[in-house]
Parts: sequence; structure tokens; C-alpha cells
Amino acid sequence: MKEIREYFNKLVPLTATESDHFTSKLIRREFKKNELILCCGKTEQYLSFVEKGMVRFYSDKGEKEITFSFTFENSFVSAYDSFLMQNPVGYYVQALADTVLWSISHTDLQKVYRESADGQQIGRRAAEELFIKKSKREMSFLRQSAQERYENLFAENPVLLQKIPLKYIASYIGVTPQALSRIRRRIYS
Repeated sequence: MKEIREYFNKLVPLTATESDHFTSKLIRREFKKNELILCCGKTEQYLSFVEKGMVRFYSDKGEKEITFSFTFENSFVSAYDSFLMQNPVGYYVQALADTVLWSISHTDLQKVYRESADGQQIGRRAAEELFIKKSKREMSFLRQSAQERYENLFAENPVLLQKIPLKYIASYIGVTPQALSRIRRRIYS
């Protein structure tokens, strides 16, 4: 809880009362490595903050999974399209490591918005963070090679190389595992 209070105070300086009010709405949720956080066909009920762990978003195309997003510690995570519209998702959200999330429900977030201008600012900043992440991802596919996408992923999160299975990284950057092996050979040789 300490980390989330510090993170929110960087976004929006809160009084102790405001911070207590907002954090009183948060629930701690724990997921084991490889556990599904949200299943395809379900509706996202939470906007969450990753205290510990990492999360993968993927679509299942029969025998092939396509990873389209990762979220790491000290970041917001949500199947945000589903959260906003309260519609079922067409993908999965999975913990890639033992993960701790601090989550606020859709209902409680709407109450916080009505009750507090600071709560509105936190919600807006979370939405902006999720939008910027999505926009950067889309632009990377338009402007960067697979090797550049790979290099940028690890420039932002260097410890991940040992933690994320290569098949997920290959899918995320839009190549086969064999093409990722060639990229890695070029970089590390």
C-alpha cells in the first residue's frame, strides 16, 4: 500500500484524508504465476495498480496465442476498453509471475469521481497512462522494425529478459520465435 500511496502522490498531491479516502476503496488481489486475471468473455470490473509482478494480455487464435501487451510493476493495468464500456473482453489477462494488484472496482471508482476532484484527477491520469501505452505500441508497429521493438522493450524493462518466455516476446514484437532467435543473435554477437 505504501508504494501505491507514493505513486498517487506523485500524480496528484493528496492530503492524508484524501489519500485515506481513495485507498480505502482499494482491494488487494493476489495471483499466482500463470493464473488468469481475466478470462475471454468476462467483463473487467477493476482498474488496478501493479505492486509486484507482471501481466500479459493475449488473444487465443486456436493453437496460437498472440501477446499484445505487458504491464509491469508500478503501472496501471486493466482491460480498459471493457472496464469503461462494461462489455465482455475478447482476450485474456494473465499473471506472468506471482502478482499483487491494488484494485478499485468500477462502481467504487464512479463514487470516488462523484465525491472528489482529486479522485477524478487520479482516474484521468490512469486513463492517460493506459492510452499513451496503447498509442506507443501502435506507433511502434508503424515505425519500427521488430529488432527495434525488441530493443525498446528491454530498454524500458531490462530485467525482463530472464523472466518472460521468449515465445511471448516473439509474439509481442510480431515475429516467430525463430525470427526472434535471429534478432537476438545479431544483437548479442
